[in-house]
Amino acid sequence: MAFRVWPSPVTLIGDLVELRPLARSHLDGLMDAVREDDLWEKAWYTSVPAPDGVVAEIERRLVLSEKGEMVPFTAIDTAGRVLGMTTFYDLDESAPRLHIGYTWNRPSAHGTGTNAESKLLLMRHAFEDLGVFRVGFTTQWVNFQSRTAIERLGAKQDGVMRAMSRYRNGALRDSVEYSVIEPEWPAVEANLEARLAKRR
Repeated sequence: MAFRVWPSPVTLIGDLVELRPLARSHLDGLMDAVREDDLWEKAWYTSVPAPDGVVAEIERRLVLSEKGEMVPFTAIDTAGRVLGMTTFYDLDESAPRLHIGYTWNRPSAHGTGTNAESKLLLMRHAFEDLGVFRVGFTTQWVNFQSRTAIERLGAKQDGVMRAMSRYRNGALRDSVEYSVIEPEWPAVEANLEARLAKRR
């Protein structure tokens, strides 16, 4: 098995959000997003960078993109406002499979449907264009907001991986793994479409 085509930068357009290939020109918008309501401090257990770390995070993702190990996106709403970031990562041709993650969005975007539509766009591209069999999601045990959001997508919990890494403060971090596999995709897609139809 193999990807139909290797994952690479692409623009994905929805009704609420547009996912564009991450670019250095998105810096100001991403800086504004992490500063909104002190997101980077309140979401200390996530991948949200501090304002002084945004440049380094953009560069990290772009380097991995150039190596073919990650496909990073910037989420932008219909008004042109930068919402945050997300990525394809853990690309593996053997299944084939990939993960969607390292996702964060400014607080004012929460509950607007933009994250659900982002996941719909990403999974549709993964299953229908790239030909993946499994899309994975990993979040932290203490990130109940993220766990709830992933479960609402229709992803199934595969297990809890204890003491996988450390938080910025040095505490050990437990991770929760979820997935959607190709036979489940039509039902997951229909569920997301029905949820989003209420916002159109």
